[in-house]
Amino acid sequence: MEKLQLQAKAREVQAATANNVRGQGSIPAVLYGHNIPNVHVTVAQGEFEKLFRKAGESTIVELKTDDGKTHNVLIQAIQKHYLTGTITHVDFYEVSMTEKLTATVPLEFVGESDAVKILGGTLLKVIDEIEVECLPGDLPHSLEIDISVLKTFDDSILVKDIKLPKGVVVTSDPEETVANTQAPRDIEAELAEPVVEDISAVEGAAEDKPAEEGAENKDAEKKE
Repeated sequence: MEKLQLQAKAREVQAATANNVRGQGSIPAVLYGHNIPNVHVTVAQGEFEKLFRKAGESTIVELKTDDGKTHNVLIQAIQKHYLTGTITHVDFYEVSMTEKLTATVPLEFVGESDAVKILGGTLLKVIDEIEVECLPGDLPHSLEIDISVLKTFDDSILVKDIKLPKGVVVTSDPEETVANTQAPRDIEAELAEPVVEDISAVEGAAEDKPAEEGAENKDAEKKE
């Protein structure tokens, strides 16, 4: 996979507000992580958005700062404007390339399922990402899930069935379901079924029940 690189410029928090940075077409960001102090930087809005579409949050990015240093980072988090959806802040987490890390990797579903294509079922994606542990250099951008193994409605794909690259270990429950299929509903059969109403289950039904014959007369005799 190609190396993803991004240029960052140091910024003084006291010298310029975050709004001023955004007004100049940049995104305020912070760099932190493995044995380094927090560093406040900015990245170009357009360049970052283009890179983020490729990298997501599970690909190592070479962040180059204007002091000549290169930092191997993960895009740890982004913040967006609540109305426009524009990215307003980025967290970069620097990793050690010699120490294992834990990260969440998205799942990419490929292929065709006979249970869907031929039998008319519905594909159910139970989870769309899993947690893995590996060295940063081995971290996959995504993991492929081949749904062609789902040939009947009894078939399912579990976490333990996922093919992993060398050096990558899944930390999620191996018996957890990743995907399966659901048979199509028989609407006509459902509509044909008789509807049985349980009156006793209706709130207040017992209170409205008529008194037994002679019960009212007995109550009247007691009052007298």
